[in-house]
Amino acid sequence: MDQKQDVVLTEDGRRKLADELKVLKEVKRREVAERLKNAIGYGDLSENSEYDDAKNEQARVEHRIDQIETMLAKAKIIDRRQVKTKEVGIGSLVEIRAVGSGRKQEYRLVGSAEANPENHMISYESPVGRAIMGHQVGDTVLVEAPAGTVKYKIVSIKK
Repeated sequence: MDQKQDVVLTEDGRRKLADELKVLKEVKRREVAERLKNAIGYGDLSENSEYDDAKNEQARVEHRIDQIETMLAKAKIIDRRQVKTKEVGIGSLVEIRAVGSGRKQEYRLVGSAEANPENHMISYESPVGRAIMGHQVGDTVLVEAPAGTVKYKIVSIKK
């Protein structure tokens, strides 16, 4: 993550990260500390796989805590009430239709920290996100995909 770059989050995304951080600090840290304590009780640490696993888990938990704290400190929160429906922007819920096949897809445009394509949340920095940003209902856009160029028509824009 670029140290100077803001992290763009919706309020839901900020809340999810804050909840994850709370679990990591209040639950996971304790669990890992208990695992470490138990593993140390097994004796010789040089050949103690339980200890090694617990230390690795501790490093992962601490790294994720640091990552989330950094994201939240740099977060620029997108207020859904401020999202415009006249043109596609961060926070927009956009329905697009593939020209030719007629297949429709609906996506919410979010920052990369919050993107989750399986849940129909794509980054405004993704190929589709970049292509539709700033466009209006009825506009046709071209998206460069690994399989070639795909043409989409913007069907609707909602908050």
